[in-house]
Amino acid sequence: MKSAQVVLLSVLTFTAVAFSFANGDAAASSATPQTQPTPQPPATVASTLERQISMIEKQITEAAEAMPDDKFNFTPESLNIPSADYKGVRTFALELKHIAASNYFLWSPITGDKLPEGLKDGNGPEAIKTRAEIMKFLKESFALGHKAAAQLTPENMLEIPQRSKSPRLYLATFGVAHAFDHYGQMVEYLRMNGIVPPASRPKPD
Repeated sequence: MKSAQVVLLSVLTFTAVAFSFANGDAAASSATPQTQPTPQPPATVASTLERQISMIEKQITEAAEAMPDDKFNFTPESLNIPSADYKGVRTFALELKHIAASNYFLWSPITGDKLPEGLKDGNGPEAIKTRAEIMKFLKESFALGHKAAAQLTPENMLEIPQRSKSPRLYLATFGVAHAFDHYGQMVEYLRMNGIVPPASRPKPD
């Protein structure tokens, strides 16, 4: 009889301890809820173009800022590379003006904005000459790109705006493609001067 009482007491003690641990785990679990990832908003035509414009704007702006003042008007023609035909190519500064001018020509029909004063061709206004003026012209042209992207919708993206023969979507995306093309030329100009483009530099640990 005494042996049975000991066994029963042991079972009750084990059950109480197990119940205590179970309650403790449940309390701990409820005290620290699992962190759920923040859901991303669904992509739109506007947000997709905004992402692309932001990407190329960052690369071009950083590359422009990486070129020293004394090399801002560099052109490969000055290197006199044998068998290379660089005669008459744009300088680094003129590449930036061309990108900005093209941004205005392509994106202003989407927004309805007027072209900047003096903008008549792909090389930009003649009055814009200094590094500070060129950088301002460049950044303002990308600001127009962000404005254009924000106005694109599935309903209007295939409409042909005034001052254009192409749909809004074509103008928006070609602006990005054109900028990437000339970014590649900027990279070559930087490399010819021993400068690694910021986008190609190793990322810090």
